[in-house]
Amino acid sequence: MTSVSEESQVPPGLDPKIPHSARMYDWWIGGKDNFAADRELGDRFAQAIPSIPAMARENRAFMHRVVRYLAGTAGIRQFLDIGTGIPTRPNVHEIAQKIAPETRVVYVDNDPLVLSHARALMVGDPAGLTAYIDADFTKPDQILADEDLRRVLNLDEPVGLLLIAVLMLARDADDPWAAVRALLDALPSGSYVAITHPGQDFDPAAMAAIVGAATQAGMVLVPRVQSEVARFFADWDLVEPGVVPVSTWHPDKEPGDAFYWAGLARKP
Repeated sequence: MTSVSEESQVPPGLDPKIPHSARMYDWWIGGKDNFAADRELGDRFAQAIPSIPAMARENRAFMHRVVRYLAGTAGIRQFLDIGTGIPTRPNVHEIAQKIAPETRVVYVDNDPLVLSHARALMVGDPAGLTAYIDADFTKPDQILADEDLRRVLNLDEPVGLLLIAVLMLARDADDPWAAVRALLDALPSGSYVAITHPGQDFDPAAMAAIVGAATQAGMVLVPRVQSEVARFFADWDLVEPGVVPVSTWHPDKEPGDAFYWAGLARKP
């Protein structure tokens, strides 16, 4: 992957002086696709929570585990990944298509840098399909009506919906629960939704510090308590162990500390 950390390489439509969550996340996990503004705000977050880079890696590891579970144990062959972020291998299609080459994946994000990388790099197994949609999760009707989504996914068959570390980018006043519910209602029985979300209740003082830093930088960041995260799953059936700290959901190693809630639920 070519680094775009220099402002001379900025894709059209992107302001490198405005920090973006996907690029901060990229910096925390050791990527090169970020700018000075992303690193500056990411460092301010790390001053409040020194382990935040490790937490970002734990969040990414959950995505790996939950996709393996869905493609393997649950037999899901279609994924809708909203809030994709900058491609970091392995990506969803690489994990799922290793288990079932015919798996189809649609990625959704609204950052020009993610767009430029996704369309170049997210090419899957010829037996399956991948597509990228430039859209925001707060506009579910736009996502669901997109012709690329309809071309790649069959919404009459079960879908694995991934909402990994994205829902905190909407204020309560914008009712992200309604946006998620619209997505859930569009999916058939047997579908799954996986969610991770930074938790306000792990360390309220540290969370208040990073929210303050984000607000000063013009970024929306809303950590939530466990019960508020659980509301996103609506009336779907939670897979054991429920809504738990992200590193403790079906761990494949000794769990580390991470201030994220995580869960997976199935539509009855």
